Amino acid sequence: MRFGIVLFTSDRGITPAAAARAAEDMGFHSFYVPEHTHIPVKREAAHPQTGDESLPDDRYMRTLDPWVALATAAAVTERIELSTAVALPVEHDPITLAKTIASLDHLSGGRVVLGAGFGWNTDELSDHGVPANKRRTVLREYLESMAALWSQEEAEYHGDYVDFGASWAWPKPVRGSVPVLIGAAGTERTFRWIATSADGWITTPGETDISDRLALLRKIWTDSGRPGHPRVVALDIKPNAERLAEWAECGVTDVLYGLPDKPEPEVVAYLERLSDKLAHIVAPTAN
Repeated sequence: MRFGIVLFTSDRGITPAAAARAAEDMGFHSFYVPEHTHIPVKREAAHPQTGDESLPDDRYMRTLDPWVALATAAAVTERIELSTAVALPVEHDPITLAKTIASLDHLSGGRVVLGAGFGWNTDELSDHGVPANKRRTVLREYLESMAALWSQEEAEYHGDYVDFGASWAWPKPVRGSVPVLIGAAGTERTFRWIATSADGWITTPGETDISDRLALLRKIWTDSGRPGHPRVVALDIKPNAERLAEWAECGVTDVLYGLPDKPEPEVVAYLERLSDKLAHIVAPTAN
């Protein structure tokens, strides 16, 4: 099981580049950032955590562009994986987004993973012309069309929401494509969507009792004819030896810990404490 960091980026506190560099120096495997293009002031969509239109954190309206943030991180790191938790692909043009992601993957030496969401903020999606009741369909077409641009010499795609004829598009991702993880509640519907159109699952905040859900995900994955096992990225609050052991046993592949948007010295100190705790849990000192 690998450990990573998620920085809810904003226009204050530590920069993504500094956070990713520190995380890499301390041996973390991955670095994730979120996305919101904007937050409509008047909304009907309820936030999954608050249950109403209120937001749990003002960083939702201050979020940095994820691909710019990860590009700055790529420039100062060499090994750490660069991902999103989560990006909202349907709020972009799929052809230009495919170019952006492939360019970052190329320049970073194949370190990019796309963590994508369906979008809880349907008012935000509406401003981008995405019908709330079609967001899963739109995302599927976006991912399929982007995969075509990444993998085919002359790519074309014809769907209801994405349509383009034979086209050339380089660079191609280093591995031929970019792995896709879906961040959404662990339901049967989500797992069937993942088995059909993605490579793994990112849990939502607060989903910690996931053993039964992972058993369902593995069954759906296998029944769908997918080889191997899905990647599972679990969001955690603080290290707990018993929970981590249970997660490892039931198939969690990665665990992410969030960073505060505080000045760099405070965040680096937090990372040092976190790294030390994880080291003692993973490789405890013999009595």
